[in-house]
Amino acid sequence: MIKLKRIFMYVFLTIAAIISVFPLFWMVISATNQSVDVTRGRLLPGAHTLENLQALLNSVDLMTALANSAKISITTTILSMLIASLAGYGFEIYKSKAKDIVFTILLLSMMIPFASLMVPLYRMFGSISQTMPAIGINTLSAVVLPTMTTAFLIFFFRQNTKMFPKELVEAGRIDGLSELGVFFRIYVPTMKTTYAAAAIITFMASWNNYLWPLVVLQSPDKMTIPLLISNLGSSYSPDYGIIMMALVIATLPTALIFFLMQKHFVAGMMGSVK
Repeated sequence: MIKLKRIFMYVFLTIAAIISVFPLFWMVISATNQSVDVTRGRLLPGAHTLENLQALLNSVDLMTALANSAKISITTTILSMLIASLAGYGFEIYKSKAKDIVFTILLLSMMIPFASLMVPLYRMFGSISQTMPAIGINTLSAVVLPTMTTAFLIFFFRQNTKMFPKELVEAGRIDGLSELGVFFRIYVPTMKTTYAAAAIITFMASWNNYLWPLVVLQSPDKMTIPLLISNLGSSYSPDYGIIMMALVIATLPTALIFFLMQKHFVAGMMGSVK
């Protein structure tokens, strides 16, 4: 009976793995085929990889879009790590009667859909554009600022901080460290798995962000990679081979970061669950 359950479990996991991996497999295979082969559902590698890549580079400014996405994602990730970890650390380490109320309000803000915030955000950045054009509409800063931290990340850091030994904080204070010294010299090195997991989540979300950049970025030279791919697919007769090649290139940075930091990601997520 136990062996039968194990067999069913492995069969189920195998089917689930195939279903999960198939879209990635189909995307990579389609990037090597012509558009007509993609529409026919061809599942064998083709000989048009370089042709699709050359056509992609000739039709759009791919490098500028990649550079814009990289700037936004890296800046957002760094700022998110700093702000969210400081907030999560403060909510857990310091004692205050009002902190639980503030934290509850912060969690309730997660229930507000971002689409309902776009109009006031756009009007706010439109007003800022008149006095500070460097961070107004049609700037990369306008994409970064509203997304540089989230209530989820603050919650994530606070949950992991519950496992942080409070004795280390007291020991650091006794040794003469300031509060920021305790944070940067003791907390940050100790919680590196949490930072790795949060960095992966933030980078992937920022790299794939589509809706807000679509609203706030207006010129082609500010376009991010999701916007570029969307434009490729919105033509009258899209070339699916080129689109799939662009998707493969857009997937590589996030996949590389995830696989390099996979062990830290799992450890960090397990810490938040505990």
